[in-house]
Amino acid sequence: MRFNLTRSRSSQLVVSFFTIAIIAFVFTISFSSVFCQVPVPANNGTRTLYLIRHGQYDHDDKRDPDVGKNLVSLGIAQSRLVANRLKSLPVEMTSLHSSTMTRARQTAMLINETFPELELQQSRIIRECTPPTWREDIMDREDPENLEECKDQLETAFSEYFIPSPDSDDRHDIIVCHGNVIRYFVTKVLKVETNSWLQMTTGNCGLTVVRIKSNGTMKLITFNDMGHIPQNLQTETGSNNKLKDLLLPEEN
Repeated sequence: MRFNLTRSRSSQLVVSFFTIAIIAFVFTISFSSVFCQVPVPANNGTRTLYLIRHGQYDHDDKRDPDVGKNLVSLGIAQSRLVANRLKSLPVEMTSLHSSTMTRARQTAMLINETFPELELQQSRIIRECTPPTWREDIMDREDPENLEECKDQLETAFSEYFIPSPDSDDRHDIIVCHGNVIRYFVTKVLKVETNSWLQMTTGNCGLTVVRIKSNGTMKLITFNDMGHIPQNLQTETGSNNKLKDLLLPEEN
């Protein structure tokens, strides 16, 4: 009987020891996780991106897009209209970026006239290109290597521009680029298949707004908003846009 009692007490001691050890281990892990994690600042600002497709340009110009394919008079008017739209917003713009292609660069230069305090920064990673798509007719006529290079380019651009504000200040960044680029970015923001970018259309000087919180989450606020451009001055991709010249009224 004494043997059984001793054995029972020994078993209880062993169970108690393991119970205490487990509690100590869990406490240690919890303690470490609390004090070893890098805290995310709760007071970081919000970054808002204003993506703008360039104005209407001379499609018949056969020159290199870094030299030719200038904005036509309609594209200049569209650029000034979107600049006024941005100026009317109750925020302070903090930066202005554009593609190096002529049509985007000139659009940004016109916007810059409305925001002379901003330094225009140009980048090749937001140049127009064609990424992979579900459209077989597009895929058949494009070089597979060019398609992949474009995708890599746009992934790099997305990781560079679509980031939270680094401090407590809100950021309002204007990015003037191209239709394919903006549509690809939108698929990334929405976390949908990037091959679906051609399911959207974009207008010249249409406004797409994306908001990025301090934790990196993103929301699409508006896509291809063209309310600042009168209907008779609107042009868009994939449409049979009629030539629209801006003319002075004839004298009587």
